[in-house]
Amino acid sequence: MTQDQVRLVQESFARVAPISDQAAAMFYDRLFEIAPQVKPLFPADMAEQRRKLMAALAIVVNGLSALEQILPAIAALATRHVAYGAKAEHYPVVGAALLWTLEKGLGEGWTAEVAEAWTTAYDTLSAVMIKQAYHRPQAAE
Repeated sequence: MTQDQVRLVQESFARVAPISDQAAAMFYDRLFEIAPQVKPLFPADMAEQRRKLMAALAIVVNGLSALEQILPAIAALATRHVAYGAKAEHYPVVGAALLWTLEKGLGEGWTAEVAEAWTTAYDTLSAVMIKQAYHRPQAAE
């Protein structure tokens, strides 16, 4: 990722943070709409899960400028996801739900440059997670 992409991701996430509860609900609604097969992997009461999602995103987004420092946390997260039943093929639909949520949450702030920055960030991090969790490289697309 370029420094400009990191800046765009961080600035756009700062604009989503005030609506984090709504954004998290939108994300999971969209995820379950496009990939209903993943719904059983989640608890019935999603309040805590939504909070965890936004907290994890905040850590990752804030750490993008020093990616090597957050890689151990990303790797640990990937390993935990395997225990929850996540599979490598879930990563692309999660990415699609995330990008959709950001587009809706940012409205006019969702520019081509912001979309490209978020796509690059998600592809980079999900590739690390997939490699860690399943010991094989795979594109998130």
